[in-house]
Amino acid sequence: MDTNSLLRQMLMIGIGTTSLVAERLRQVSEEWVRDGKFNPEQASRFVDEVMAQFSTDSTGFEEQMNRQLRNVLQDLGVPRQNEMDELRGRIDRLERQVRDLENKLWK
Repeated sequence: MDTNSLLRQMLMIGIGTTSLVAERLRQVSEEWVRDGKFNPEQASRFVDEVMAQFSTDSTGFEEQMNRQLRNVLQDLGVPRQNEMDELRGRIDRLERQVRDLENKLWK
């Protein structure tokens, strides 16, 4: 599984979780209105406040997920982009050196 696929799946899980939370929150608030615990305005304000808090917290959640993903990728031995770039540069230099040596041998 490539990194993009994993990130896409994690994003979809996050979106799905947010949707489920929002739907369940609406259901609970509607039940409270029917039971007379909240009036419709209070229920609406409650849902808005909780979703706003959830949205604010999701930034921290996203950062935490990114950190965990980086740790997992590191544990699996997947190199970082800067490490790949450095290795590509080293390979390019070695290939140039080999070509130069081959050219000297054939002259």
